[in-house]
Amino acid sequence: MQHRIVVLGAGYTGATAAGRLARRLHREDVAITLVNAEADLVERVRMHQLAVGQDLAPRPFDAMFEGTGVALKQGTVTAVDVDGRTVTVAAPEGAGQREDEVLPYDTLVYALGSGWNDQGVPGTAEHAHDISGRPGALRLRERLAGLTAGEAVVVVGGGLTGVEAATEIAEARPELDVALAVRGGFGDWLSPKGGAHLRKTFDRLGITVHEHTDVTAVDADRVTTADGTVLPAAVTVWTTGFAVHPIARATTLEVAGTGQIVVDRTMRSVSHPDVYAIGDAALAMGPGDKPLRMSCASGVPTAWQAADAIAARLTGAKVPTVPVRYFNQCISLGRKDGLIQYVTADDRAKPAALTGRLAAFYKEIICKGAAWGVAHPTILPVRRRRVVREPALVTEGAPVRTAA
Repeated sequence: MQHRIVVLGAGYTGATAAGRLARRLHREDVAITLVNAEADLVERVRMHQLAVGQDLAPRPFDAMFEGTGVALKQGTVTAVDVDGRTVTVAAPEGAGQREDEVLPYDTLVYALGSGWNDQGVPGTAEHAHDISGRPGALRLRERLAGLTAGEAVVVVGGGLTGVEAATEIAEARPELDVALAVRGGFGDWLSPKGGAHLRKTFDRLGITVHEHTDVTAVDADRVTTADGTVLPAAVTVWTTGFAVHPIARATTLEVAGTGQIVVDRTMRSVSHPDVYAIGDAALAMGPGDKPLRMSCASGVPTAWQAADAIAARLTGAKVPTVPVRYFNQCISLGRKDGLIQYVTADDRAKPAALTGRLAAFYKEIICKGAAWGVAHPTILPVRRRRVVREPALVTEGAPVRTAA
């Protein structure tokens, strides 16, 4: 009987994990199923580009995983029973009368990721736009297309997503009045060189920055700040952080206050050893015992770690530890400008930064490389190992369930 591995979510992390498992394990021994609501890869790091009218190349999963041994299951995950070891998947819209399907698993890789977080601010859910996924980016795209010269766009949130959204909109639509509202100091996490370039770019693009501004209400035509200031906004784009998918909190998995699954250094759940969590869904510790931030830069290494740990435990090999550390923060500032902020292993800014067109090219290479890695899961040299069945593996003092 094959060992059943089910991977939930096919963003960068889930798709990477599925492909890496297919490279590591013998096809006769395992059945790998990748579950995702979409039929193709959503390049989340490019949603600001999609929002301003740029078209992205389709990356269908059936072409990516053809011949790899990974079975694709399109549908929405509606429930996870980690005690009964099953996942319930609802059929995608337009699939007719297909009933919900229950998938049993022996090992689960949870990579459902995150979405936007309205922070509970009144009016945000009703009036603001998000770019955490394709549906939101497409709705914003349609709304922006209907704006005329002089109308105001307010981007709320001064992190990487907010900075990229504001500059992309301002470059694509210079006739609009674009502003960025930042709760703290603008670019205060950057080095002096990086911060100076960010301010120079915003000045060049004509973006107004409201520093130390806490938005407390959103209406259809304005936002209101904590001190009562009203900022006109024909469109409000909300980018104040991410919230993880709520399903994990509804299970008996041990989760943190954020709803993230608590994992060890191999991305294994501390409460359920047959469950691994990766990417935004995992509360994983990085250098300096600091939680990894929600990002592609964190997600892909956690996918490598989980896949390699699963393969090792199933095949009787030594469980490796994949270093998860940071090297830089890559920020696009429109299509012709960028900022690469070099950082320490625990994500603190170093003095060095790369700016301008070369930085924009660097960022583009990083984005293309991430998509290429997902799209070619088994193109690199493959050494598939056989799953060990007898005797049962013993890893770190606890028996590990293997296929019978």
